[in-house]
Amino acid sequence: MTKFVFVTGGVVSSIGKGIVAASLGRLLKSRNYSVSILKLDPYINVDPGTMSPYQHGEVFVTKDGAETDLDLGHYERFTDTSMSRLNSVTTGSIYQAVINKERRGDYHGGTVQVIPHITNEIKERIERVAKNTNPDVVITEIGGTVGDIESLPFLEAIRQFRKDVGKRNVVYMHVALVPWISTAGEMKTKPTQHSVKELRSIGIQPDILVCRCIEPLPQGIKEKLSEFCDVPVECVINAPDAGSIYEVPLIMEREGLATQAIELLQLEQRTPDLSQWQNLVDRMQTSTQEVKIALVGKYTQLGDAYLSVVEALKHGAIATGAKLEIVWVNSEDLESHGAAKYLADVQGIVVPGGFGIRGVEGKIATIQYAREHQIPFLGLCLGMQAATIEWARNVAKLDRANSSEFEPETPNPVIDLLPEQQDVVDLGGTMRLGLYACRLEPNTLAHKLYQQEAIYERHRHRYEFNNAYRNLFLDSGYLVSGTSPDTRLVEIIELPTHPFFIATQFHPEFQSTPSVPHPLFKGLMSAALTRIGNSPPELSSDRVD
Repeated sequence: MTKFVFVTGGVVSSIGKGIVAASLGRLLKSRNYSVSILKLDPYINVDPGTMSPYQHGEVFVTKDGAETDLDLGHYERFTDTSMSRLNSVTTGSIYQAVINKERRGDYHGGTVQVIPHITNEIKERIERVAKNTNPDVVITEIGGTVGDIESLPFLEAIRQFRKDVGKRNVVYMHVALVPWISTAGEMKTKPTQHSVKELRSIGIQPDILVCRCIEPLPQGIKEKLSEFCDVPVECVINAPDAGSIYEVPLIMEREGLATQAIELLQLEQRTPDLSQWQNLVDRMQTSTQEVKIALVGKYTQLGDAYLSVVEALKHGAIATGAKLEIVWVNSEDLESHGAAKYLADVQGIVVPGGFGIRGVEGKIATIQYAREHQIPFLGLCLGMQAATIEWARNVAKLDRANSSEFEPETPNPVIDLLPEQQDVVDLGGTMRLGLYACRLEPNTLAHKLYQQEAIYERHRHRYEFNNAYRNLFLDSGYLVSGTSPDTRLVEIIELPTHPFFIATQFHPEFQSTPSVPHPLFKGLMSAALTRIGNSPPELSSDRVD
């Protein structure tokens, strides 16, 4: 029977519930238990797909095309397990489902209420993950903070869940802050005490208390929290700040998080194998060759807007032995001050995805600078479209070449909607979302990096390369190295005369993990090291062992 762990958070938002949930998943996987991780988000949006990245960070895309919270990216990266639309639930999707059922008459004329209809729908979503993937353990993270009005239906649902499936099949884990008060010179437990009190007031007694803090908790603080929060002292888990999120599973293992969870769930205690994870952390900590990679986007004030790109760059750095330094460049600033000011001393450039015209000219100028100065370049989604526009304007000399997204009346729409998309008006209606196949041309950079003839990558975009200009691009020196299997859609472009210049219509960052770095990001880091005169080590496989 599947077991269930529910992760709640208290005191402040961004406390690290997602990393704790993902770390527990990694520790269970290291003991050969299968896991699936579910995120319950309290916002009323059906999904984050139409939100600004400044509102909720990046939109992560699953293989089956769901637009989800960025925490699902952490779950995949830590557990090497693909998530699906089943693993992301919002208040909006719950209410939408319940209202649809009411309209169909499924409730036989009864009054529809939060309890039992909303809570039953929430519980059904949790059970659906268990039934469809049949993991040993389902870990469910409840978004928001205990005490938020938005989270109350989710908390009530998980309170009922223990009664439904049995006490020994459920563990409640609460993540709370133990702040250091510098003027007093000590840690204070009251915020955590009050958070647990709030949780208990709605009927949930935490089994495990994960304490976020700057420094490790003294034993006396652990004992105090154990006494006041009615949690065994061995279940008071210390979670101090770490140098990297990838160190957290190792810290949690030393603290006994998985051991306590397994004990409470009455599972078999097994010996963990974290040697591969320890090795990649060691490689990250011992790297000395600094490599500067410019990330040029329009949401650079919030790093979470490009979270998967940043993590994929880290994975490439781990694989090649580089010490990564990301240079954040706002593409609008670059429009005002020129590319050289920001890019003259970097060894690689990434132009990530995005929507809308703001900052696009800065991205185009960035790509021109990378092309002309032979700087290793990787373009992602809009980054590929900007590369197409840059070549069309500056090399192919197409007057006012642009994307019809940015200039509907352009005489040369090198990026455009497909004919069948023209009459679709809903924001999501024209999107290509999720996993699609791509065929690679032999003797190309893409084929060299992937070492495969066919690949599958995740997409999130609306506009495509306009095939009316494909022959012109090929004749002027560009190379289409990846297409859809029917060759109709351009997926990858590259510049053979450049040391490393490649751009993709898809989002490779969504499939990179620290254990298996994505070949495009590993290739970029390798090219950046070569640029500064250091040859990266040859790896026998994609896996970092």
